[in-house]
Amino acid sequence: MRTSITLAAALTIAAAMATMPVAAQDMSFFITSKGSGDGANLGGLEGADAHCQALAEAAGSQGKTWRAYLSAAATDGKPAVNARDRIGTGPWFNAKAVQVAGNLEELHYSNVGLGKQGSLTEAGQVVNGRGDRPNQHDILTGSQLDGTAFTDDADHTCGNWSKNGEGSAQVGHHDRTGGGQVPSSWNSAHGSRGCSQANLVATGGNGYFYCFATD
Repeated sequence: MRTSITLAAALTIAAAMATMPVAAQDMSFFITSKGSGDGANLGGLEGADAHCQALAEAAGSQGKTWRAYLSAAATDGKPAVNARDRIGTGPWFNAKAVQVAGNLEELHYSNVGLGKQGSLTEAGQVVNGRGDRPNQHDILTGSQLDGTAFTDDADHTCGNWSKNGEGSAQVGHHDRTGGGQVPSSWNSAHGSRGCSQANLVATGGNGYFYCFATD
């Protein structure tokens, strides 16, 4: 009897996976289609991870562990957390099953697969960039160019993603464009004006962040 139940369960899972969209099964990278709604207060790293997980599963992704690409400063005796150390080793594919990076070095130093057309939401939608109304290309990261946390005394993470008032969050430009002709960084372009939803919007964002599957 137990063997029959196990076989039936396996067949049910296989059938569910067979009907799952191919892109959803392959997806391992996206920009959140919505933020927390409370500015840069994401409920810390755990809250941000849970947000990634929920959005991915709602889009049809199953059986993967999702993590937010966010760094956190050292505090209360706890060491700093580097965004690059949270996301696995790649490769990573967007919601249209297009590879955006093969490994951590490619992600941080060539990143040619990113940009406005590669950095899609979990639903495969393009996020507004510079020149669109409203511009929403500021993506929360709290990170330096190499994906590590800052080591100075300034607040680059809005209190480790727990504040929606004073402070600042380092952001990247998902479309890799800034005010000049030189492309801007996808993960470390500038600091936000503040941590509230209104301040994130005023800077050119909407409280979005990157999510990666670690397995």
